[in-house]
Amino acid sequence: MAHTSEERAEHRRRSVAASTLDAHELSEADTAQAFAVMDALGAWQEAGRALAKLSADYMRLNETDMRAIRMVMAAQQRGEVVTPKDIARAVDITSASTTKLVDRLIAAGHLKRSPHPSDRRTVSIEVTPATRATASSTIGRQHARRFAVAAALTREERAAVITFLTGMLEADQPQPELLQHELPQPEPPQSEPPQSEPPQSGLPQPELPRSA
Repeated sequence: MAHTSEERAEHRRRSVAASTLDAHELSEADTAQAFAVMDALGAWQEAGRALAKLSADYMRLNETDMRAIRMVMAAQQRGEVVTPKDIARAVDITSASTTKLVDRLIAAGHLKRSPHPSDRRTVSIEVTPATRATASSTIGRQHARRFAVAAALTREERAAVITFLTGMLEADQPQPELLQHELPQPEPPQSEPPQSEPPQSGLPQPELPRSA
């Protein structure tokens, strides 16, 4: 069922606790428009995730593989040398998982391994020309479409968008609670002290009669 932007903004406003919002100086129309901006941003993020999945399916790769390839391509465009450790840090996986990922992408013809130009202890990872061409014809074309949208704005509009996205980046910095790797563990229940045995009287205990 289709909804107007005002209806989606109202739904988003109802889903957020009023106590967490600082909208006391905004009119109802301005508040609704602010929620409409958030709704449009959320729809764009959803479209981006769907597009990323389609691109990965087109290249027969999973999401982690695509992230690694994009990271290596971007580093190559900046003239940087990429090592397996760089990939592990960017994709947030272990060294063992990185080795499997690189081996898998090399076997599939997406990456190639070369000697590092200055560090003999490691190797450099590069994207193959064939994969670069395929990515340029899909991801690159999509970037061009996004650039066209930005280029169509006026300078003032682009400045406003930059200010907005910069503010969103600052707002999305992790809260201190999210940086705790371990949740606080509840205190274990206190065990009852062991009951002491009744003191012995010191007198000899009577022997029980033996059965015949």
